[in-house]
Amino acid sequence: MTLNDINPNAKIGKDVTIGNFTTIYEDVEIGDGCWIGPNVTIFPGARIGKNCKIFPGSVIAAVPQDLKFAGEYSTVEIGDNNVIRECCTINRGTAASGKTVVGNNNLIMAYVHIAHDCVVGDNCVFANNATLAGHIIVGDYVILGGKTAILQFVHIGSHAITQGGALVDKDIPPFVKAARYPISYAGVNTLGLSRRGFSQESINTISDIYRYLFQKGLTVSHAVEAIKEQYGHTDEGKVILCFIGGANTGLMKGYSYMRREE
Repeated sequence: MTLNDINPNAKIGKDVTIGNFTTIYEDVEIGDGCWIGPNVTIFPGARIGKNCKIFPGSVIAAVPQDLKFAGEYSTVEIGDNNVIRECCTINRGTAASGKTVVGNNNLIMAYVHIAHDCVVGDNCVFANNATLAGHIIVGDYVILGGKTAILQFVHIGSHAITQGGALVDKDIPPFVKAARYPISYAGVNTLGLSRRGFSQESINTISDIYRYLFQKGLTVSHAVEAIKEQYGHTDEGKVILCFIGGANTGLMKGYSYMRREE
């Protein structure tokens, strides 16, 4: 006997397992091979890809926690092969973009919150209690340490990693480690890049670029000019310059002991 509530208008794929006391509303689509644990709630507007695992207590596609939300139609779009652990919440979008998006192959650990209109890439790991406010963009292969809290509209570049407990109120460019308070550059994510197949030459180029941006005492505009001149022709330089050009909330700063003492 099953003890769940599945709306007959929900679209459930093949070989989907649904645990007891789970509620699935109308206007929900769940792809083949998913495992939905007990005590999960999936509200209207959820679009879940194939082979996802959603653990007990999670709530998918609840309405946004945004006072501007006026009941407009919106969705949550979750890709394939995601693991969403216990008590995670992923809210629908608002009129701003109409959807919240989570890509493929992500591990979203217990108690993570992904708010309205966020866009999360592929192959990310969000550790326990990481919290994303609205309108945040996260690239691919991003690792958020436990209890990381990210301010609305912040962008985080691909292959970045944050310290546990980080308070992120500025954009974090790709390939870096971010730590301390206020959030600051803590070096290149060399271990992560090496594990993902980046060559030592590429890692060295990234390190050289960030010396101009964060360690030479240059203004951002002067650092950008130097990076364009020295590394603008490289793939790494193009990616980093593109991110800087689109920085939404201003870049995090380089670290100095003087800033810690202030």
